[in-house]
Amino acid sequence: MNHPTKWALGVALSLTLILTGTGAAGVGVSAAAEKSPASEIKKVDDAVRVLDEMMKESDKGIPQELFEKCAGIAIIPNLIKVAYGVGGRHGNGILAVRGKNGRWTNPSFIGITGGSLGWQIGVQSADVILVFRTPQSVENIRRGKFTLGADAGVAAGPLGRSAEASTDAQLKAEIYSYSRSRGLFAGLSVQGASLYVDGDANQQFYGIKGIGAQEIFDGKVGNVPEAAAKLRTALGKYTAPGK
Repeated sequence: MNHPTKWALGVALSLTLILTGTGAAGVGVSAAAEKSPASEIKKVDDAVRVLDEMMKESDKGIPQELFEKCAGIAIIPNLIKVAYGVGGRHGNGILAVRGKNGRWTNPSFIGITGGSLGWQIGVQSADVILVFRTPQSVENIRRGKFTLGADAGVAAGPLGRSAEASTDAQLKAEIYSYSRSRGLFAGLSVQGASLYVDGDANQQFYGIKGIGAQEIFDGKVGNVPEAAAKLRTALGKYTAPGK
């Protein structure tokens, strides 16, 4: 085979590898795309928006005194509920907890999934906030996964800036739930849903392989994206450190 022919075949092979993403250049582009935390940053930004919007509704917002004393907050924008006799729920969001000094930690990403019986035909999208009342309730999610209503009691939270829990069910609940529905259902129950740490999203956001929720809450991460600081600031607007 003459040299021009060898050269032409070499060029053709190189172009094929690049175009199909199997060459070094293609692999580099693919890896960079996979490591982009854009979707996680958007999720944090959405969580900030949901928190601000729900807290501004004076008649429906989380009571100020409850928020000031809570141990953690989970915010799940656009939780999807699909039903046809048997329903299902799925969504992703963030969880931040309060340290011993009362300040908010960087967020860990979480997922929620589960089902319930007796739903009407339809699809619902809702923004959900879960208020963890005690450090013990937060410990459940630190372990990786737990079921709302089984591993930790959950109840619809009292509404209004100065509202107080008044029923036995609320007083016994470790977690209060708040939802803002935009779909075909009048309300939203999270009973029986499983809450779990989203390790893949944490890895994408912080750029640390195998990063765990406990490490995040303990402040053992560097180069934290700006979105995390925005979330801490938003949470701080409605709480007083150490209160």
